[in-house]
Amino acid sequence: MIERSPQSLFDLCGKTACVTGASSGLGRRAADVLLGAGASVVGIARRAEALEAWAAEAGEAAGFVVGDLARRDDLIEIARKASQVFGAPDILVNAAGINTREPAGEVTPQGWDTTLDLNLAAPFFLAQAMVPAMREKGWGRVVNFASLQSYRAFPGGLSYGASKGGVTQLTRAMAEAWSNDGITANAIAPGFFRTELTAAVFADPDRAARNAAQTCIGRNGEPSDIDGPILFFCSDASGYVTGQTLMVDGGFTAK
Repeated sequence: MIERSPQSLFDLCGKTACVTGASSGLGRRAADVLLGAGASVVGIARRAEALEAWAAEAGEAAGFVVGDLARRDDLIEIARKASQVFGAPDILVNAAGINTREPAGEVTPQGWDTTLDLNLAAPFFLAQAMVPAMREKGWGRVVNFASLQSYRAFPGGLSYGASKGGVTQLTRAMAEAWSNDGITANAIAPGFFRTELTAAVFADPDRAARNAAQTCIGRNGEPSDIDGPILFFCSDASGYVTGQTLMVDGGFTAK
């Protein structure tokens, strides 16, 4: 006999989540999904107006912290502020990211550092700051955002690809370090979704069509395609899954 209903495996009532990049794109979608599952959600991003608009629309279970996650010296303070909104987070979703799209010969030290700081350093140091409270509860979820470029090389993606390749290994290392304390660490690697980060791709209809044709399903991603994977990794449903990267790409990497 099943001890609990399948629906209850995805229930996040009483949980607090922190979502970076919640002002737009897949970060905002992830924040909304977790709110819908019953969690209180703290969004973190640089744009105060966008966060305020999201929180006002989402209701009293949504709060926010304005901060620049690419500033490594600010991360501890950002984590502290996030923990004051609804209490220490049980869930951390690292969805914030940047892609400078610099060709290899034009990669600058500044672009490299900003990309690695936001895409790779911020997920680790935020998690490092939040894990002790998760450990005390014996339950926690860390979900990172990887990418197609964690495994594939695309033009103009040298620093971005390096950072996202690092995210997959970071996720495995987080799992090794923390899963024995009840804290799982997994990553979602989206395919081509229409977001601010991929605006340049979708501005070229022919390129967008080629990307869609590369998938097994035959289309690019819609925001709702991320809902199930996010909820799975943030809930009890994935209690025995850790250190994994799930390609949410319509089968792009299967071909």
